[in-house]
Amino acid sequence: MINLCPTQCNLCGSKVKYMSNALIYGRRYGSGFCYCCTSCGAYVGTHEPQPKKAYGILGNEEMRRWKIKCHALFDACWKGKKQSGKLRDQLYRKLADQMEIPMHECHFGYFDMAQLKQAYDILKEWRG
Repeated sequence: MINLCPTQCNLCGSKVKYMSNALIYGRRYGSGFCYCCTSCGAYVGTHEPQPKKAYGILGNEEMRRWKIKCHALFDACWKGKKQSGKLRDQLYRKLADQMEIPMHECHFGYFDMAQLKQAYDILKEWRG
């Protein structure tokens, strides 16, 4: 189960602080809050209606790049298509099956580096 109110960094084990995301972005963005590691600087944003609930696990710069790459491939498979919401759900289910993880854990924000790379390879295969 993913801890969406982290107190310890999943990357280095150090203390995590709940704080204004203006310290990262230079201005308040989205919910206005994030969780940030006090040691390695990894961070994760929070949901707009539930600002204490993280989008996933903390990520460093490399993880954030991989999340963007995965989302670009994944979103190209469903965005702008007929019944896009239903298709998106079907594609998440297919990805979960191929990664052999439960559907409720199939979220790019929840993936560690190994899972991001695995998802990227699967998504590249979908594109042929």
